[in-house]
Amino acid sequence: MACSARWRPCRWGRARRTQARSRARTAQDLEFAATSASIGWGAVDRSPTMTKSVPHSTPDDTSAAVDAYMDRLDHPHADAVQRLRALVLGVDPTIAEGVKWNAPSWRTREYFATTQLRAKTGIGLVLHLGAKAHALPEAGLQIEDPEGLLRWPAADRALMMFANLAEVEAREEAVRAVLRQWIGFV
Repeated sequence: MACSARWRPCRWGRARRTQARSRARTAQDLEFAATSASIGWGAVDRSPTMTKSVPHSTPDDTSAAVDAYMDRLDHPHADAVQRLRALVLGVDPTIAEGVKWNAPSWRTREYFATTQLRAKTGIGLVLHLGAKAHALPEAGLQIEDPEGLLRWPAADRALMMFANLAEVEAREEAVRAVLRQWIGFV
């Protein structure tokens, strides 16, 4: 018996549906995409008006995750990381912590600070404006830094480096002052 008009052979010898079936499937996919966008499963329209802050509700977005991370951390300056962790959390009550980019990180509405543990000497604290690009103020990020803690690898990112626990403790007030200013931009 000959093949039905609805089927045609494909190059591997199996049958393939006709274009009419493909069009119906595409219409079903579009209908599903529109339905899923309306109930919050995804977005079809990627316009800038749809940007919202994503709720931080994953298991890595908790202090317990950071505690577990710190328990596993084998780093020569783990004590400095713990002190820096307490220092950042003490700057403002809206600051929360989590494990982001495989390192202890801090956020208000968005993540704004991440520890840099891969430094050859000491540790670093990377200050940023989150994972997504944001428009900067016309004058740039104006941060008063009288002690010269900040290095600026980019216009929207700064880095503070600490050699050891003693340096973190010696610069606590300057770090607090910089962080208070930084979270105003997040």
